[in-house]
Formats: sequence, C-alpha cells, structure tokens
Amino acid sequence: MGATAVSAHAANQWKARMNVLILGSGGREHALARACARSPAIGKLMVAPGNPGCAQVAETHPVDLGDHGQILALCRRHAIDLVVVGPEAPLVAGLADDLARQGVACFGPSAAAARLEGSKGFAKDFCREFGVPTADYRRFRSGVEAKAYLRERGAPIVVKADGLAAGKGVVVAETVEEAEKAVDALLPAGSTPGAEVVIEEVLEGEEVSFFALCDGSVAAPFASAQDHKRVGEGDTGPNTGGMGAYSPASIMTPEMTERVMREIVTPTVEGMARRGTPFRGVLFVGLMIGRDGPKVIEFNVRFGDPETEAILERLSDDLPPWLAACAAGTLPQGSPAFRPEAALTVVMAARGYPGEPMKGSRILGLDEAGRVPGVVVLHAGTRQAGEAIVADGGRVLAVTAIGRTVGEAQERAYRAIQRIEWPEGFCRKDIGWRAVARETELGS
Repeated sequence: MGATAVSAHAANQWKARMNVLILGSGGREHALARACARSPAIGKLMVAPGNPGCAQVAETHPVDLGDHGQILALCRRHAIDLVVVGPEAPLVAGLADDLARQGVACFGPSAAAARLEGSKGFAKDFCREFGVPTADYRRFRSGVEAKAYLRERGAPIVVKADGLAAGKGVVVAETVEEAEKAVDALLPAGSTPGAEVVIEEVLEGEEVSFFALCDGSVAAPFASAQDHKRVGEGDTGPNTGGMGAYSPASIMTPEMTERVMREIVTPTVEGMARRGTPFRGVLFVGLMIGRDGPKVIEFNVRFGDPETEAILERLSDDLPPWLAACAAGTLPQGSPAFRPEAALTVVMAARGYPGEPMKGSRILGLDEAGRVPGVVVLHAGTRQAGEAIVADGGRVLAVTAIGRTVGEAQERAYRAIQRIEWPEGFCRKDIGWRAVARETELGS
C-alpha cells in the first residue's frame, strides 16, 4: 500500500488531521519532526522537549520525559492524537501504558514489550524460547561466577550490562583480563540487587541495523543502515551512542531482507503476541550477518540514533499515517517507499565525548553548511543562548547528506562540516568507509 492509501486510512481513523507529539531532544527527534512536518496528515506538530532544530519545524515544549503526568497533561492541553516516543527509557518505564489508559495512541511498545531492549537477559531468553538465531550466552548476577565462566570460556568474548546503558554497556573483550574488568565495572561488589550481566560469544560477520514497523501482529520491513559505534577512525576506541551511519546497507539485499523478516522479525512479533505482550512500534534489530546467516546482536524498541537521521532523509512516503497504523494495530500490507539514493550522517560531538563532554561552546556556520546541495544539519545536543547556538550534550550535530552513491553523500557531508566553525567539536573522518570501499572496488 502506498502513501495515498495509507494517508486515506489514517484520515478515516482519526476523522481529521492528526495532532502529533514527538518526545525527545536529539538528532533522531529533529529528523522525525522534519519527516512529519512534510505530511498532509499533520494538524498540530509538537516536540517535547525538542531542541533549536526541532523548533524550526514544530512547536517545542519543555517537559521532563521521566514525568508521565507532565506528558499526559501536555497531551490533554493540546488534544494530541498520537505520541511518537523517541528514546527508550520512557517506553521501558511504561509511558505507552499510561497513555493508553488515558486514551492517547502511542507509537511505541508497552513496558512488557519494551523488555526486549530494557533487559538483555530477557531478550536472549526470548530468542532461545522462540528459535530466533542469536549468539550463545549465559546470564550472571554474581561477579565471582561470571569471572569463573570467563576463565572457562576464554576470549574474545562479549560482556553486556543487562539494563539500559545508552549504547555504552557493551564490552567486546580481547582478553580474559579485559572481560573481568568489564564484569567489575558492570557488576561491582555491593551493586544494586538484581543487577546482572550477560556474557556471550563473539559473532563474526558484518553488523547491520534493520528496522521493521509492527502493529502487534503484522510487521513490515522499513529500512536498513550501518552505524559506526566506536569513537575513533577505523572503528577504534570506546563505544559511543553512534558516531555516524549510512543507509541503505548494501548487504541487505531483497533476499537478505526477506530472510531477516522470516527468521527474526516475524518470529519475534508472533512470540511477543503469544506471550500476551504484543509489540507495537518500530522493532530495531541489531544484526550480525555472517557465514551462518543473520543473527540478533540486540533488540531496540525505538528508532535508532544516528541511523534515523540517514534513513528518513531517503523516505519518500508519508510517515505519520504509518506510525498511526502501528499504534492502532491496523498496519496495511506492503512497506513504505524510499528514494533510491544513499544517505549518510556524520555526528559532530563535543570534546570529551563519550566521557564528560564540554558544554556551552558556540557553534557558527550552520546555515552555510546547510547550503551544500543535498545536506541538512540536524540538531542533536544544542540549545539556544540568545542569538547563538551552543553545544549542550555529547553528540551535538548530525550532518546528513544524500547522494547517488554513499561516496557522493560522504563527500557532501564532509564538505558541509568544513563550513562549520566549532573548534570544541570533533567527528570521525571515515563514516561510510566500508560502503565507499565497495563502491570503489565495483567501479574499478
């Protein structure tokens, strides 16, 4: 079903244009706001708390995302029809459940379904129960037992925090000593009761982010991307929330997409329904594609960041009706339409990230950067200070470009970055390197 049919579906459902509230303040939310602002299905568009970039296309309202009462009051005050939740923490905390009790539709799963991201251990047990391919693993609440297992298994090995960790609670240890240090950090003596780590085998292959829209019983493929988690060039240094991404991932051929839907997404959606916790929203599957085919690294229960910035720049379909259909449990057949071009996002971060970032530095040249053809500068961690835009987070900007190839998109993004005057910021210089190397090889 194409954009017109889905929009008609949404209009019939809501009997009017939708008032939509997007929750969050990062580059993902700026990208979602831009995509929704283009839609004829939108009445009022709001982002809370938003950022200066969001404010260019929507109303922004200060709100504490941990205070569900504030969010519910905002929904009542502005007659919100649909809430689109950006970050994972409110979903894990049960925001979708609280909204449902007040009759407000939410694009995002219940707390019970959000455990797919909220607990790595739960997700691994779920995969085992429903035959979803993933790495072999063990769960531990005792540091002593975890270390004994590490010495038995050897390295390399992966150590993960069970709960939410903003993309930083994963250590791929090359030695047993490194793995033991990770256990000490994630499961220290006297830690919170119930604290847990998951230890799993290292998967070999190529990592891909795959997204599917879900309405509780039906799933539709959405898009793919490749993220760059490490802070340094050549995938070196500590993990971050993501230093850049490009879309689509070339390894996600139509055949591989069909296989991922058949072997991973459909069994997951069906399994959640059988458990009585239907999954509605976007299922983000972190995949490793190796010789044995695709395996789940992790599940996320919301749009990824910075993948969303690249993905939505390619979207040619009307986004809000698809989101509304997921929330209503009425997802149509088919999948959203995308432009054939590639898109690439480079994250500009504040010095000190992923540790303690420098805040308050002024950023100049944003308008000039946005004049590069095919480029949009998305705000991720900024705030307005009088007439100035200043850094107010770790990941501060998401410079996104579209091009006929990943290489062309890459060249445009870095050309735009050269126009940004921000000495206190930095970025990786090699986002998209795998795809560009493939394109060069194919062209030679």
